[in-house]
Amino acid sequence: MARSSATRLLSSIRSKTNTIVLLIDGGAIPPCAGGRRGMSTAARAKEDKEAWWKESLERMRNIGISAHIDSGKTTLTERVLFYTGRIHEIHEVRGRDGVGAKMDSMDLEREKGITIQSAATYCTWNGYQINIIDTPGHVDFTIEVERALRVLDGAILVLCSVGGVQSQSITVDRQMRRYEVPRLAFINKLDRMGADPWKVLNQARSKLRHHSAAVQIPIGLEEDFQGLVDLVQLKAYYFHGANGENVVAFDIPSNLEASAVEKRRELIEVVSEVDDQLAEIFLNDEPISPRDLKMAIRRTTIARKFVPVYMGSAFKNKGVQPLLDGVLDYLPCPTEVENHALDQNNSEERVLLSGTPAGPLVALAFKLEEGRFGQLTYLRIYEGVIKKGEYIVNINTGKKIKVPRLVRMHSNEMEDIQEAHAGQIVAVFGVDCASGDTFTDGSVRYTMTSMNVPEPVMSLAVSPVSKDSGGQFSKALNRFTKEDPTFRVGLDAESGQTIISGMGELHLDIYVERIRREYKVDAKVGKPRVNFRETVTQRAEFDYLHKKQSGGQGQYGRVCGYVEPLPIGSATKFEFENMIIGQAIPSNFIPAIEKGFKEASNSGSLCFTCCRFQ
Repeated sequence: MARSSATRLLSSIRSKTNTIVLLIDGGAIPPCAGGRRGMSTAARAKEDKEAWWKESLERMRNIGISAHIDSGKTTLTERVLFYTGRIHEIHEVRGRDGVGAKMDSMDLEREKGITIQSAATYCTWNGYQINIIDTPGHVDFTIEVERALRVLDGAILVLCSVGGVQSQSITVDRQMRRYEVPRLAFINKLDRMGADPWKVLNQARSKLRHHSAAVQIPIGLEEDFQGLVDLVQLKAYYFHGANGENVVAFDIPSNLEASAVEKRRELIEVVSEVDDQLAEIFLNDEPISPRDLKMAIRRTTIARKFVPVYMGSAFKNKGVQPLLDGVLDYLPCPTEVENHALDQNNSEERVLLSGTPAGPLVALAFKLEEGRFGQLTYLRIYEGVIKKGEYIVNINTGKKIKVPRLVRMHSNEMEDIQEAHAGQIVAVFGVDCASGDTFTDGSVRYTMTSMNVPEPVMSLAVSPVSKDSGGQFSKALNRFTKEDPTFRVGLDAESGQTIISGMGELHLDIYVERIRREYKVDAKVGKPRVNFRETVTQRAEFDYLHKKQSGGQGQYGRVCGYVEPLPIGSATKFEFENMIIGQAIPSNFIPAIEKGFKEASNSGSLCFTCCRFQ
């Protein structure tokens, strides 16, 4: 058949049916061998399952909320849970209403009004699942921030509009850089006296070296704070209702139009500096649509080249819903973040994980907690699927463990689930492990890189008031050291004191209080005793005569010798040399004499570093 005839035949067939026919030298081959119709049932099921996984992962966000103490992290999380329907009432952080914030489940947290332990939860917003970890702001609990950021894909850095960039803000931002976490900034408390978001934005640029710009401007400040202008969509948003749950969009107020145009241009310029696609549109003076700007912000935020700045007042219920939209629009899903494991079978070679449920199971235990039903282990699943009742392998110990119970956490509440896949944060009961252990299904020997653990900076001596409570006291210390890598316990061999070490005074005070409340053990706390050290600086001779008459034969002895310092850099701290000639003193007494000198050098009023006895 001529090719022209084949072409006419193909056109005729296309006009009558949707079936595509391939013509090769006049022969027709039906397409079902290469299309979906020709797939086996198993192949089609696999493709459908992968499509579901892909969509599920694209609609997932793992974020943390971090900031300096008292910047409003827990208040912000409380509003997020309320607007997403996870809780039905808003409560105060300090628990004055007798309930307290959902994420502060410990009594100590509600009494002191601070977050002590990071808490995990999850919620749904506009069809997306958001896993949230609320972290402490106090520097004493910095390990909670470290291990949360180690497993998260994105973060919200909360800044106070009055306090600005504070000391812990710098520390938290450094931790985000260490773990390469993309982030949004949220300038909170615009309703407070002295609020100045533009001052805070400039501080973020100078102190934190953020390449950032505002994506919103406030409508009023302090007691006149009413709403926000979205610079991407060029709309004004107001928050109506008893708890600000109704977001109403209006045109930009006339008095803010010039400011909105100026700030939007600034936003475009800042993003264009780090995004070539937007820069090309901007330099060609072409109109920039909201979609173009949104996509550019997303690309640069995920690449950690840009930090979008949101504004609002969590306490006054303003600005939280647009921030949630920003989490969906600009922070990455699990498959958009690169995670690497170390292959223990191949000299710890770095392996890029796919981040999908299709691969072998790889999960990291990043947090331990002693719960009502035993040890609760928080897992971030990087690849594969974990199921209740199946066996997993702890690569660090080599132990094979059955998963007895699998749950999703909502602060201190648990929801039992049958399985979890890559990208999720879950918890398991009854799995004996340490913080930082890696679990797989046994088909691979991968380990995840460990998190940074700072060294303790402060120590206290503790002991139980009652000797009968020593067992509970030891149990409490063992539990806390397992949960918190920055909490160390040791026994001073010289003083016999139990020494606890941590990140600060508040850190240790909290643990002493927890020992009293959770284990009913009163503990005495004091400063560790320090043994004073002395040494010999020059040679000194001694000649001591011992005479004691207590009836009977009595005691008599004479000791002569000298002490002198050892050479600088000597490998030993003590040398004993026997220079006695003959059997003036029986040889079986010499070891006891040497032992006495050693004891005196450690605990006596004088420290003997070297003694030559004659």
